Amino acid sequence: MSFLRMQETAHDQLIEHLLDVRTFSETITNSLEREDFVIQSMPDVSPAKWHLAHTTWFFETFVLEPSVPDYQLFHPQFRFLFNSYYNAVGDRHPRAHRGMLSRPTIDEVRKYRAYVDHALAKLNVEQLSDEVRSVIEIGIHHEQQHQELMLTDIKHVLNINPLRPAYRSDLTTPEPSEPQALSWSHFDSGIHQVGHAGDNFHFDNEAPRHEVLLRDFQLANRLTSNQEYLEFIEDRGYQRPELWLSEGWDAVQQLGWTCPLYWERVNDEWQTFTLAGMRDLHLQEPVTHVSFFEADAFARWKGCRLPTEFEWEHVAQIYQPGPQSNFVEEDLLHPRSAPTPDDQKSPAQLYGDAWEWTASPYIAYPGYHPPDGAIGEYNGKFMSSQWVLRGGSCVTSKSHIRPTYRNFFHPEKRWQFTGIRLAE
Repeated sequence: MSFLRMQETAHDQLIEHLLDVRTFSETITNSLEREDFVIQSMPDVSPAKWHLAHTTWFFETFVLEPSVPDYQLFHPQFRFLFNSYYNAVGDRHPRAHRGMLSRPTIDEVRKYRAYVDHALAKLNVEQLSDEVRSVIEIGIHHEQQHQELMLTDIKHVLNINPLRPAYRSDLTTPEPSEPQALSWSHFDSGIHQVGHAGDNFHFDNEAPRHEVLLRDFQLANRLTSNQEYLEFIEDRGYQRPELWLSEGWDAVQQLGWTCPLYWERVNDEWQTFTLAGMRDLHLQEPVTHVSFFEADAFARWKGCRLPTEFEWEHVAQIYQPGPQSNFVEEDLLHPRSAPTPDDQKSPAQLYGDAWEWTASPYIAYPGYHPPDGAIGEYNGKFMSSQWVLRGGSCVTSKSHIRPTYRNFFHPEKRWQFTGIRLAE
């Protein structure tokens, strides 16, 4: 049985979509200077050059080698340099040392991409097994995940530079608008189906579909704003241990947190670093770059809580992504204040703008089994000590997200566009 059941897609459509996604990775890095491609600002961040090479290695290793007779590797040592975490494939270069790879150069990595893309374009998909075609679909979504990581990693890399350079100076900043007043949407208790259903694309961790019991709950109509989070700061939120989980309070003390990542006090005014460079903090926009610990402490300060991932998914199955969602295709690359929905009772910003922390640990669904082989290492082995996020962000592709999509990070991480939606 193949790793994922995918929609029947014509050969030209699948390959065209694959190459379009591959091209967008190059578009993302066209705004970088050569020196930007190598820097690794922390172990969680990978250099842009590594992202370009790793996504290429994925297709070479899992699609071309098994499918093309007498396929010649571009470079035999790239298997070691650009393997991420697939133990079944072999040894790999240490993650924390990716920034030390001055060679291969970005020019050679781009030749590598062109070499692999040329081979991919020549594939006759009808002659491939269902499993290999499924892996092509996985590879498309895998590359979209790395496109999001490239943008968030580039932001972190440029922020550590004292010059605070902009990734792109042509990015437009939406005019600040007053967010909707905070209100609540009520949802009745009951037994509900969650998890992916149907034959269209999904990752293995979104299945199997199963029943959950939900009690009555209410969900905030929008994401938490910078203004609301600033009130938490001004009420000594980072100095009050009673608001924090024990590990969260340890993180506050050890890491010196006093505000979200990228916030700074400049001449007694709050500013924030964006992919367009430093600018004034717009209080109406959603707060982002907060950890699970910060989201949980804020919710407790408000007398609320974070939603479970199943509460979030139940609501998201009712309200699908719409034209007001702010994804990477909008080319803002920054969250914007909540639009007013046509239906005043429907939650805004369920999709795009900021990933929403949930109160759910990242664990397997009942009956889940990871696929066999190396591709089975994609999700299952990370189901430990991480928390689920839902909905996508302003740098997520809209063709990549869906109501059942489960993102996951360790609770102290905050370099992604992660935000807060309250529940009660």
